[in-house]
Amino acid sequence: MKHLGIDFGSKRIGIAISDEANGFAFPLLVLDNSGDFVGEIIKICEENKVAELVVGKSLDFAQKDNEIMKEIIPFVEILKSRLNLPVHMHPEFLTSQEAERLQGKNDMHDASAAAIILKSYLDLKNNSL
Repeated sequence: MKHLGIDFGSKRIGIAISDEANGFAFPLLVLDNSGDFVGEIIKICEENKVAELVVGKSLDFAQKDNEIMKEIIPFVEILKSRLNLPVHMHPEFLTSQEAERLQGKNDMHDASAAAIILKSYLDLKNNSL
């Protein structure tokens, strides 16, 4: 059962996917935050037999919601209404900067940030079993 990780940004949306055993998270692709990106995410879920989604909950230094959460919350509600899959929100803090630090700024760093979010969620979930 695969999980899809999402790093939602105002310009780009990073997408990552887990392996079947949910031990690893891999950067998959980056979508533009325009047009029918939700339709593209649904297609990715169907093609990869995704069972659950994990969306980064963007927090600031005080652990409070960032401004982007005003876009993320409705996005999550749309995903829930269009997909019959669980959608989890997982706290994330500076994952884009961490992805840049690890690999430099490139076209896939948003997908790498999504992989960091997804791996953090999977580790937490797997350690609580």
